[in-house]
Amino acid sequence: MNADTAAYLSNVLVDAAMIVWAVALAAFAADLAFGVPTRLTTTVAVGVGGPAEQPAARPSEPTSGEPATSRWWGVGRGTFVLGTAILGVGVLLRGLAAGRVPWGNMYEFAITGAFLVAVAFLVLARRYDLRSFAVWVTGVLLLTLGLAVTVLYIPAAPLVPALRSPWLVIHVAAATLAAAFFTLSMVATTLYLVRDTAERRDRTEGRLVSRLPSAATLDRVAYRVTAFGFPVWTFAVIAGAIWAEYAWGRYWGWDPKETWSLITWIVYAAYLHARTTAGWRGRRAAVISLVAYSTLLFNFFGVNIAFAGLHSYGGV
Repeated sequence: MNADTAAYLSNVLVDAAMIVWAVALAAFAADLAFGVPTRLTTTVAVGVGGPAEQPAARPSEPTSGEPATSRWWGVGRGTFVLGTAILGVGVLLRGLAAGRVPWGNMYEFAITGAFLVAVAFLVLARRYDLRSFAVWVTGVLLLTLGLAVTVLYIPAAPLVPALRSPWLVIHVAAATLAAAFFTLSMVATTLYLVRDTAERRDRTEGRLVSRLPSAATLDRVAYRVTAFGFPVWTFAVIAGAIWAEYAWGRYWGWDPKETWSLITWIVYAAYLHARTTAGWRGRRAAVISLVAYSTLLFNFFGVNIAFAGLHSYGGV
């Protein structure tokens, strides 16, 4: 397969992934609006005449590996997995078309990041009951791909000289993985604020709110996902400094990308520090988490587009 064919097929598959995920979004929305909440049971053998079943965890609490009862959920989950697989092949073909790893510019970072968010969500869904997350995560992924193909897209091309290094694989891969987990944490944090507000006002009977996990569960999920992403981001910053010394002869030069990567690290460190030492939970911690994610977004969009610097390789 030549580079032009691979590039064309990559574009087609990214578009196809958007279409399939749009179907998944519609199915998840229908499940949220009309589906039957998950009711799990655990069979308990206690002998003749004993109870055969006991109710398991409430739908709002994390559970693992149990089937949902809604047909809409089944359609959404199947199409979400299919869209993720299609996008993964599209990302792979983009790399083949460019003759390198597929994260050398903003478009490639966006589609690779979307793929990793989807994979991370599917992995976490095996550990937690994230049924109520699905529609929101899928919406974020569709928005990301939409921006990628309409605003950030550039044709596949060789890297600029400064990026032709094995450190591209290490540094950017770590940053993309960390950003994927920070994105899932942002979704959990936003839903936590919605649920917590409803609980404070004693208005949890509504269809959308009642399907969310408890505020405590959402707060815990957001923290654990961030705790995983933070050391990966730390490694990405360190790897970037090593790469900078290799490419430009210095480890740190306060380039806008370097500065905002450090700012993101500091704010996420403040979030984790506040939770583990000061005992901050809930809304105060959630505010810090959302501020941290806003610095991550600015690092991606603002620095690459609005600032001139050694890292200005976004291509838009």
